[in-house]
Amino acid sequence: MRAAVHTRYGPPDVVRIENVERPAVTDDGVLVRVHATTVNRTDCAYRAARPFFMRLFTGLVRPSVTILGNEFAGVVDAVGGAVTTFAVGDRVFGYTEGPFGAHADYLAMPETGSIATMAENSTFAEAAASTEGSHYALAQIRAAKIGAGQAVLVYGATGAIGSAAVQLAKGLGATVTAVCGTADLELVRGLGADRGVDYTAEDFTRDTDRYDVVLDAVGKSSFGRCRPLLKPGGIYLSTELGAGAQNPFLALVGSVRGGTRVMFPIPRHDQAMIVYLRGLIEAGTFTPVIDRSYPLDRIVDAYRYVETGQKTGNVVISLDQQN
Repeated sequence: MRAAVHTRYGPPDVVRIENVERPAVTDDGVLVRVHATTVNRTDCAYRAARPFFMRLFTGLVRPSVTILGNEFAGVVDAVGGAVTTFAVGDRVFGYTEGPFGAHADYLAMPETGSIATMAENSTFAEAAASTEGSHYALAQIRAAKIGAGQAVLVYGATGAIGSAAVQLAKGLGATVTAVCGTADLELVRGLGADRGVDYTAEDFTRDTDRYDVVLDAVGKSSFGRCRPLLKPGGIYLSTELGAGAQNPFLALVGSVRGGTRVMFPIPRHDQAMIVYLRGLIEAGTFTPVIDRSYPLDRIVDAYRYVETGQKTGNVVISLDQQN
């Protein structure tokens, strides 16, 4: 089968397309013929081993996992003898950070892993792009207990995480302000944002409104800058460690002046999360934003584009012509 392989850390050019052995099907596993996957910030970080301490988990000298790709959608090609949940021909999607392997024609997954049947109203491309950014957004939203009547500001509202956060928070009844560039103001309103703030025209941290939650979905701000935006008892969330890895530390400190605080939840994924996201897709309350699509043999170009920091939503990798 074809796979995008990297055997050393480095820039996008370390990735190359090779023919490798198809993964075996275990007794309690399924083999998925991948129709679509994505390239995202997680893939980029693992490929480049940045920050450097990631090598403690990915391999100190060279990558321990050579085929990346954590999001996927496709069709079940084979099942193990003990599998009862899935059948050959099922359209499935899911998330596989850690083992990875989705940047290939075939992917092996445990039956109880982060995999579920696709929503009927979802394409392979949409399903493949619906788990990585959204599972980070969901972890933040659940940790802060965002709900009806709360005021939420999302900074970086057009990335994979931010665009998911806008939709998920709005679906829970929050009033959402989305911070983005001029060209994307209409997009965020279409995602459900009650108000858009153009960061190229004004400093969003000088906003006169106050919020129960500020979610920095791109990690380019800080608690210090955003604290004036928070109501008493308000929560600042960020998807990045912050300068000097301050965000996990500040989360441990607890409340500061005015009762405001930082939370830094560690996202988890499981089958229940995938099923939950499928329900949102079926209900029409969440649709992943797709910027562009590349064929597998142009995955290096996809990496380069993602690393410009200019993508809107998700970048899909198509493994056939039927997505």
